[in-house]
Formats: sequence, C-alpha cells, structure tokens
Amino acid sequence: MAIYRCNKCGHVAELAQDSVGMTVDCRQCGQPSTVHDTVFFVRKVLEKYFSMQASLKRAEAVTDAVEDRTKEEPQEQGRSTALEGINVYNTDLISSDLQHGPIHDWFTTKSIKIQPNHRAVDTTGFFDEVAVEIGRNYELFKMVVDQIRYAQTKNHTSVNFNLSKRAQKEAQSIAAFCRQLYDYSFASKYFYQKPEKIVRLGVQVSPQIQSFFAGEWLEWFALMQVLELSQESRARLSCTRNLTLTFSNEDAHELDVFCILNEKMPVCIECKSGEFRPLIDKYVGLRKRLGLNKAQFVICVAGLPDDQAAGLGSMYDLTFVNEQGLRAHLQSLVR
Repeated sequence: MAIYRCNKCGHVAELAQDSVGMTVDCRQCGQPSTVHDTVFFVRKVLEKYFSMQASLKRAEAVTDAVEDRTKEEPQEQGRSTALEGINVYNTDLISSDLQHGPIHDWFTTKSIKIQPNHRAVDTTGFFDEVAVEIGRNYELFKMVVDQIRYAQTKNHTSVNFNLSKRAQKEAQSIAAFCRQLYDYSFASKYFYQKPEKIVRLGVQVSPQIQSFFAGEWLEWFALMQVLELSQESRARLSCTRNLTLTFSNEDAHELDVFCILNEKMPVCIECKSGEFRPLIDKYVGLRKRLGLNKAQFVICVAGLPDDQAAGLGSMYDLTFVNEQGLRAHLQSLVR
C-alpha cells in the first residue's frame, strides 16, 4: 500500500501502491500532498522518532551542564548552537528562535529588521540530502538537474536520460541518483530500461520541488556545508536561510544563507546556479551596507571555473567560489 500525510491538517490515508510519488489533494482539507511507499514512510518516521529521542536526551544533558556552569560562572551564556552529537541531516533543533538569537542581535545593532524563515533550516525532510548529492557530484548530475528544470518549465510530464554512451561507473551513479530522487519523491515515477540503459523519471509538479531544481538546491548545499564544518571544527554557530532584511529606509533584501561562526564571525553566502553577473554591483552595495569585508561576503556559483572565480574576486570586493571551493573558504574563516 501507499500512504500520504497532509502537512497542513495532519490527515493520514492509504492509497493504491501505483500512486507512490504522485501528488494528491488531501481528502480532508484539499492541500496537495505527496504519496509515499508505506514501508519507506514508516522507516523514515521511525528514524526521525529515534533521532528526536536522542536529540532530546542530548538537549537535557546540555541543559543540566549549562545550569551547573551557570551556578559556578554566573556571567551571561551565549545562545549560539554547538552541534556536537547532533545529526545535522535530520534535526529541527536549528529552526528555533533561540538558535536565531545571535543573528537577531547582530542585525539589531545595525538597525536592520529581520524575518527568519525557520522552516528553511529544518533538515528533517530530504532537501538537504539530495542537495549535498548534487553539490558533491555537480559535474556528473548537472545534466539531470538541468533536464528536470527544463521539463518543469515546459510542463512536461516525464524526462528521459540515455546513459548508453556513459562509462559504466558514471551510468550506475546517475541511475542510482535518479532512483534516489524517486525514493524521496523528487520525481513522481522511476523506470530503468536496462538493455537500452535509459532512465525515465516522472516530473514532480510540487512547487517546492520546482523551486529546488530551479536553484534552491545550492542554498541547501551551502547551508549543509556550514553545518558540517561547524560540527567538525566544534565551532559555535547561529545560522539561517532565506532571511528577509528590511533596512531603515524600507529597502528589502533576502539573504540565501547567513551565519555567525564562533559568536563573532558573520558570513553571508549568496548562491547562484544560473546567470549572476548582472547582480554583482547589487552584491557589492549590499556587502557595504552590512559592513562585511570581502572574505565574509561569498558568491557561490555552481560550476564556476576556479580561474574565473579568482579573477572575479580580484576585480570586485567579493569572494567568488564554486560549490567545490565553498568548504575551503569557510575553513579559512574558522581558522
């Protein structure tokens, strides 16, 4: 059997197995919901349940430790998050007012109003996992992302990938990635014609999935690079994605990824999977208004050659990197 759960009203219902991957209207409120394979859905629910149990125990331990330290050291404690022991790929602990507190404070000192999007840093879904797969293998999976995006803009119902001319290892990786897209409901159907080495995917019409392939995947990838690095280096972190800014003159901007490392290092990452050159002057002006230096304002452009990134960085007071170079630049800031 197949199952869906409405994200709006919480209604749960079973459907026929052949509806897996489809988007259907909730029988109770009409909200579009994605249909999942029942075994896959239950397995993921159990993973999240046990992960939340472990996170709750860790949070209780941290609370006890902080209370003990507070008794000994009554000075004010920071509100940044230490990610040690947290599964950054499956947590909603980051999507809280407390975690966003240092970011609120930093912008308040500059008389800038902000509106965080808490759901944009909730990693209990699958956007982060798929984004990291794309970012780590962009040269290989770029073809898949581009063709799905094109099919979505043209309202096509399916897309085919002919892998017959690919090296065996590459073909296997692409087929496995396409299967992952289906398992995580980023595609509505999956079929592999083994003799011809052709993968067929049903195009998912969900607005969230369309936004993801239109470029939001790179924002998720950048966010996960920040979380992974902070965890590995044990740096305290406050981070956000899709942060809305309103300046005192009512100018409004949205930042793709913004974080404060070790309670003192603000970093802004703007992510572009398409044309970015017309926006360079805008970013230069925004960097100045935020009072960030060149290293702290990063333009991450998918597929940008290293030599072009270096050349652009020497022309403008911005840091340009591709998806492969983002981690190294962030590491230099943490050090």
